[in-house]
Amino acid sequence: MPASVPVPPPAHVERVPPPGAILPTSGAAHRLRVTLLMAGSCLPILGAVLIAPVLPKMQDHFADVPGATALVPMALTVPALALGLLAPFAGVIVDRLGRKRLLIVATVLYAVFGTAPLWLESLGAIVASRALVGIAEAAIMTCCTTMIGDYYSGRVRDRYLALQTMCASASATAFFVIGGAAGSAGWRTPFWIYAVSLLIAPLMAIGLPKPTAAPGAAAEDGDGAGESTDTAVTPKRPFPFRQLAGICGLTVFGALVFYTVPVEMSYLLDDLGVTATSVIGPATAIASAATVVGAITFAKLRGTPGPRLPLVFALCAAGFAVMWLANSAPLLIVGAVLNCLGTGLLLPSLLTIAMSKLDFADRGRGTGLWTASFFIGQFICPLVLIAAKSALGTLAAAVGLLGLASAFVAAGLFLTTRRRTAVVAPLPQ
Repeated sequence: MPASVPVPPPAHVERVPPPGAILPTSGAAHRLRVTLLMAGSCLPILGAVLIAPVLPKMQDHFADVPGATALVPMALTVPALALGLLAPFAGVIVDRLGRKRLLIVATVLYAVFGTAPLWLESLGAIVASRALVGIAEAAIMTCCTTMIGDYYSGRVRDRYLALQTMCASASATAFFVIGGAAGSAGWRTPFWIYAVSLLIAPLMAIGLPKPTAAPGAAAEDGDGAGESTDTAVTPKRPFPFRQLAGICGLTVFGALVFYTVPVEMSYLLDDLGVTATSVIGPATAIASAATVVGAITFAKLRGTPGPRLPLVFALCAAGFAVMWLANSAPLLIVGAVLNCLGTGLLLPSLLTIAMSKLDFADRGRGTGLWTASFFIGQFICPLVLIAAKSALGTLAAAVGLLGLASAFVAAGLFLTTRRRTAVVAPLPQ
């Protein structure tokens, strides 16, 4: 017991997280801390959508470059691929080097790599710089999510993980509009916006306190960054690979579900004869708003999210089914809204479950694995749907197949939950 160990009491008293929060959840310092973590979480979203509106202009500029038809779209997608592949390694560095230190360095590098296309003339070099942006994004996203887990616990943590989803969904729409407006001045202009992280990094250095471990967890900093401060009390447990394997696998599929509407909505509307951007834009915005509503709903729900996952996947499946059967734009939008309500609940649920399996010492690695799973799902989403469309003939049928898969996942999770409940149910006395 800690009382039997000759260690000064304050080292334990100050680092034991009270229920719901490790740090205060009110005041100016708290608001600055949350704002910075949410701003950092939005930077990878900026990288994913900001230059989408200027891709046609980039294509025209590099029309004479061999392979430009493949390389220009890669400038948009390669950061997500790099993020997905390298987030686990970022997680290892987070646990060894320290969360705050890596976050600040990555945020500065994000600006350096992100603005590089302003002066690079080679398309290959631009794509390479975009891959470096993905590496910085892997560190930023892993650090921000890990620090939410460090600073808060219980329902307070759940609320801020839901807020992270809300900010990411809302910022995606905002960045798309900003990128389009900036792109009117030239295809290079949106890349200036990456410099905003140079304003955020100093504020992070000032406003984010260094996370500290609970008793028995590894110290974050020091000469041995991975040393444990209380090894005599609590032996270091092995990393929970087996516990995370299931939720990470589910997250890959969940990301596929999450990104289907944002990626394919315009194509589905086009298949119904709707080509006006004045309709496509608002329709996509309505679906994005439904994701935010789902995340707000998650923050207000009580209890653990695990038992709700079958219902969440069933809601996503129902939305896909309506989209598959839709023969008009209004009905398609209704299906998209149903699906996005489900994905707004889904993303924070999966992240909360993953966080609940991690201690301070392995939270960086665990968050990195979860982040990698999510962004790999994002990267393969259009590839899976293209393959399904080729096999089935229409994109709507491909969406219907994904809805059927979601329904099977919901059923499997329901049966697993019932079986687990039956096993742990107390025997009659």
